[in-house]
Amino acid sequence: MKKITDRVYYVGVNDRNKNLFEGLWPLPAGVSYNAYLIDDEKTCLIDTVEADFFMPFLENLREVLGDRQLDYVVVNHMEPDHSGSLALLRQFYPGVQIVGNKKTFDMMRGFYQIEKGILEVKNGDSIELGALKLDFVLTPMVHWPETMMTLCGRVLFSGDAFGCFGALNGAWVDEQMNCDDYWLEMVRYYSNIVGKYGTPVQMALKKLAGVPVDYICATHGPVWHEHVSKVIALYDRLSKYETEPGLVICYGTMYGNTERAAEVIARAAAEAGVKNIVMHNVSKSHHSYIIRDVFRYSGLIVGAPTYNTGLYHEMNVLLDELSQKDIKGRLFGYFGSYSWASKAVSEIRRWNEERLHYEEVGTPVEIRQALTPETFAQCEALGRAMAEKILGR
Repeated sequence: MKKITDRVYYVGVNDRNKNLFEGLWPLPAGVSYNAYLIDDEKTCLIDTVEADFFMPFLENLREVLGDRQLDYVVVNHMEPDHSGSLALLRQFYPGVQIVGNKKTFDMMRGFYQIEKGILEVKNGDSIELGALKLDFVLTPMVHWPETMMTLCGRVLFSGDAFGCFGALNGAWVDEQMNCDDYWLEMVRYYSNIVGKYGTPVQMALKKLAGVPVDYICATHGPVWHEHVSKVIALYDRLSKYETEPGLVICYGTMYGNTERAAEVIARAAAEAGVKNIVMHNVSKSHHSYIIRDVFRYSGLIVGAPTYNTGLYHEMNVLLDELSQKDIKGRLFGYFGSYSWASKAVSEIRRWNEERLHYEEVGTPVEIRQALTPETFAQCEALGRAMAEKILGR
């Protein structure tokens, strides 16, 4: 049995086969679907798993429950990777009461046509299980309207908050494993899935302020125990759009000329003292990794060629994605190239003026066909200007 505390057990599963989470985000190390069982006078399951994994999930559940009945299942979040087994669960435990808030049940009717055997809770409500008690904290828009968290003593069942990509490799609590691979995957998870909702995350953190928490049991990734303070601090920083000093350079390139300009800019920024520099070819790097790094670092420089009298497609897509994330307070520089019709630079400028609203740094560089000594020097100047701004000089 995968015990977390005397009465709390891990009953989740791993998915090592899915290539894209939600059909969008790469999963090079898989993902876990976490569920938890509280074994008290009344038994309570916290969340379920994706329906495809119901049978191994049921085996995990029965390993703890044996022949006893399940009294409650709390639904902290209605996305089907967590609620997808509800209808199947009802077939094995027909008497189970499903606990959620009003918006939970509005969605549940649509997803699964479940309307009976439900127990609605509001913010601050409680359920007695015996020795333990559940307290419910509604956290709307972290990152769906119905999201909530459940406290059981000093154990916080947080839904998708504080989760990350990556399957669990034998251990399930952070102190039992090397967590190095999970930190950047937490940032990638946050920035791509939760990142738009910084204000609701801040509101949720305020509701939890002062609440003693020994364990954070998220629906993806490790159970946090040793690193509780670190993960809360990380969410606080990310939801405030705070950054580390550093530079993201992302570019599109067709024949290598725009890439050469990006290399010149990067070298100039490094020579000026910026140590954290990451470069992404927008046609090669999955955009989820670029968005992750834009969340991490204070400076962003983008460049692309003109294509079909417009902006290079993948750069257009990236800028649209960034604008939807509502990332605030970044330093922004840009450059572009063209063969016979100049458009890239003006289109990037338009994206920033109309949608991104970042602080423009340096002078944009426009390259006709290939770098010349003049545009080479302009690229160097752009890299130095960004470095000076990042480093506060």
